[in-house]
Amino acid sequence: MNLPPLHRASALGLLAALGLGGAAGCSSAAGPTPRTAEVRESAPGLSPTPSGTASATPTDAGWVQLMAPMNQQAVKLLTLAAERTSEPRVRAFAVRLRTGHETELGRLRTLLEHMGLPFTNVHAGHDMPGMVTGQDLETARAAEGTAFDRFVLARIGDHLRQSAQVSRSEITAGGRADARRLARALVTAREAFLAELERLPGAVRALG
Repeated sequence: MNLPPLHRASALGLLAALGLGGAAGCSSAAGPTPRTAEVRESAPGLSPTPSGTASATPTDAGWVQLMAPMNQQAVKLLTLAAERTSEPRVRAFAVRLRTGHETELGRLRTLLEHMGLPFTNVHAGHDMPGMVTGQDLETARAAEGTAFDRFVLARIGDHLRQSAQVSRSEITAGGRADARRLARALVTAREAFLAELERLPGAVRALG
C-alpha cells in the first residue's frame, strides 16, 4: 500500500499484525501488492485518549480507517438499491441497512477524531475485499430488474461478511475499549443483516 507513514502503520497494523492477510488485504490498480507485512512500529501521532481508555494501537487505527470508507461506499450502493429495486423486501432491507451504516459512520468518525486521524479514505485506489468500488457502482447503475437485485445482494453480502471478519479481529486484538465496543456492535448487526439477506428474494442465486 502506498500510504504515508501514519496511514501505512495504521492499515498494516490491522491487515498484517492481526494475520488477516488475504482476507482483508489491498492492492493498487497498478498491480497486486503483498497482502501481508510485518508492522515494525506503532502508528505515530495518535492523540491522547479519554481517561480510562487505552491508547490507540495500529490495530485500532487500521480498523477504523478501513471501516469508515467501507461503510461510506456501502451506503452509496444501498441508496441505489433503495431507489431502484422493484422488490419491496429488498428495498426495505436496503433502507434499514443504510440507516444502520449511517449511524455507525457517526461513531466511526468520533473514533477517528479521538485518535487524531483524518476523515479521508486512506484506501482510495486500492482493492479491498468487501469494499464497494466505483466500478461496482457503475455496474449497478447499468443493471436493471432482477440482474440489478442479484448484483446488489451479492456485493452487500460480501461487504457484510468481510467487515464482520475484520471487526472480529479488532475485538480480539484492539487496544481501545471504545473501538472494541463498536466492533462488537458492528459484528452483531452484520450477523443479523446477513441472516436476513439470505432470506430475501433472489438471494440464493446471488450469493451462490
